[in-house]
Amino acid sequence: MLSGPVLDRLIAAVDSCPYGTHAGRTHRKPAARPLYTPEERARRDATPWTLVQGVLAPVQFLVFLVSLGLVLHYLATGQGLFAAEASVVIKTLVLYAIMITGCVWEHEVFGKYLFAPSFFWEDVFSMLVLALHTAYLAALGFGWGDTHFQMWLALAAYAAYVINAAQFVMKLRAARLEAARA
Repeated sequence: MLSGPVLDRLIAAVDSCPYGTHAGRTHRKPAARPLYTPEERARRDATPWTLVQGVLAPVQFLVFLVSLGLVLHYLATGQGLFAAEASVVIKTLVLYAIMITGCVWEHEVFGKYLFAPSFFWEDVFSMLVLALHTAYLAALGFGWGDTHFQMWLALAAYAAYVINAAQFVMKLRAARLEAARA
């Protein structure tokens, strides 16, 4: 039989009543883990991989924008297939570079190559981004699907990339706000 604090936590997890405190129920949100401990922040600021990430991220975004334009141009006009394909391959190679250096950065700062608590969900979604980009390379290399399928696969990879990039931008903003409060 469930009772006491266990039952209270279970009820609090599903209780959506806005008047819970008036009924005698209380639910405190657990204190959020800071994005960086002071030691992690010091390691982040000391490692050269932070600069590498800071350079590669905007480079990747610029490559993405050019490639997106070329892919959309091909889909709209049927012209420029080679440029569109080459741009997606370049975008994927830049993605691999930022992912590998990001793993090294995460290891230097958090002691884990992937899935450190502060960047867990960003890393999880990054795996989807990598899988979609790699699927495009496989489709291109092995001739799976026609060129329109391949370009739409690239666009799916790009949509996932935009979501993942937004995750990282929000995390960067959170880190700045956290540093300002400290």
